[in-house]
Amino acid sequence: MRHVYECPVRWADLDALGHVNNVVYVDYLQEARVDMFRSHRVELMGQELVEGLVVARTQVRYVEPLMFRFEPVRIDCWVTEVRAASFTLAYEVYDERPDGSRRLYLTATTELTPYVFAEERPRRLTAEEKAVLEGHRDPDAEAPERAPQRTPAHRLEVGHYPVQVRFSDVDVYGHVNNVKYFEYLQEARIAMMGRLWEEVPGETGRSSLVVAQVDVDYKVPILHRAAAYDAWTWVSHVGSTSLVMETEIVDASDPDREVLLARARVVLVFFDPASGRPRRPDDDIRAPLLEVMSPSC
Repeated sequence: MRHVYECPVRWADLDALGHVNNVVYVDYLQEARVDMFRSHRVELMGQELVEGLVVARTQVRYVEPLMFRFEPVRIDCWVTEVRAASFTLAYEVYDERPDGSRRLYLTATTELTPYVFAEERPRRLTAEEKAVLEGHRDPDAEAPERAPQRTPAHRLEVGHYPVQVRFSDVDVYGHVNNVKYFEYLQEARIAMMGRLWEEVPGETGRSSLVVAQVDVDYKVPILHRAAAYDAWTWVSHVGSTSLVMETEIVDASDPDREVLLARARVVLVFFDPASGRPRRPDDDIRAPLLEVMSPSC
C-alpha cells in the first residue's frame, strides 16, 4: 500500500538554473516519510517506531528537473524490504496527468534502522512492527541495487573540504540530520570544482552541470562540535558527458584512528541549457578532471 503526500514547491527551493535544488528533494522525501508515519501513528504503536529511526543509506535518481509552480508535487512512499533490524522505503516524486499517466521527476530509496537514542544503539524490529510494515509493502517493487564503491588510491589536497557543523544542522537527538549530509557533499563538491576550474574563464562549464544520481551511506553519526570534520572528494570516472565524484567524510581528531562517518557517490551530467540535452564539456573543463581522477577507479 502506497502513502501519497502532496508537497509544496517553494521559491526558495530553486537553484541558479530555476530547478529545484538536488539537496531540497531530500527534504521533500523526509517530509513524505514523516507524513506517512504520522498518518499511521496509532497503527505503528506510538512514537517508538515513528521517531526512533536513523537513516542508514539513501539512494536518489534524478529523472527530470522540477520547476517552481503553485501546485504541490505528489510523492508516493511505500515499503520495499523488511529485515531483522532495518527496512527500506521507496519514493516517487511525480505529477499525475489527466489520462492517469505520470510525469516522473525523481525516484529514491531510504534504508532505515530502529534506534535506541538513550543508549546510542540500533535495535531489532519487533514482530508487530514487521507486520505493520509488511502491510505497506508494494508487492511489485524490486529491491534497490547498491552501486559499487571503490577506495581511492590517494587523497589530493584539491579535494579536501573542512565540514563545519552548524548548531542548526543537529536534530533533537544531537545528531546531524540526514538531509544536511547532502548539503555538506554539495559544498565539498563545489569547492573542489572551483579549485579545478579556477583558471577557466567564464561560468559555462560550471553552470551546465546537473546531478543525476546520489548514493549516501551513513556510517557513524556526525555530532556538533567546534572543530571541523574532513571531507575528501575525488573523481572516480569521467565519461563523454558525465562524471562521477565520490566523497568520504571522516573524523581525524584522533591521530591514531580515523573514523569514517559517511561515504557518497554522485553522478553529474554536463548539459546544454538551450536544448536541455547532455553535451560533451569543453577540453579546458574536462582536462583537469582527468588529471585528478583516482588511478584505482
